[in-house]
Amino acid sequence: MNPKQKLLVTFPNPNPERDYVIIHTAPEFTSVCPVTGQPDFATIILEYIADKICVELKSYKFYLQSYRNDGIYFEAVTNKILDDLVGVMKPRYIKITARFNTRGGISSEIIAEQKRKKLKKKFI
Repeated sequence: MNPKQKLLVTFPNPNPERDYVIIHTAPEFTSVCPVTGQPDFATIILEYIADKICVELKSYKFYLQSYRNDGIYFEAVTNKILDDLVGVMKPRYIKITARFNTRGGISSEIIAEQKRKKLKKKFI
């Protein structure tokens, strides 16, 4: 487990027999451009169908804040968040949407997802 993953706290899924979608939106994500050193701002949307465990929100907030001074590309950080959450929660389905603010006249949206188990219903 990497140091950032250790920030993530989980709790038992209260309804593991059911597929239901959990969506958390974090509009204050920041990291740093590895080329220019300028700050990057994004809204991170976490959507998942839990299996046995869910992520606790305060720990998820601290986890996202841990990227504040990291020089990392949009694509890399989006996939890193996905990998860390998959490693900790092992959800049935997970999708990270990172909507980065416009910089230099270009806005970027990075979407990474993973499906682990056959779902009972079609959500996605």
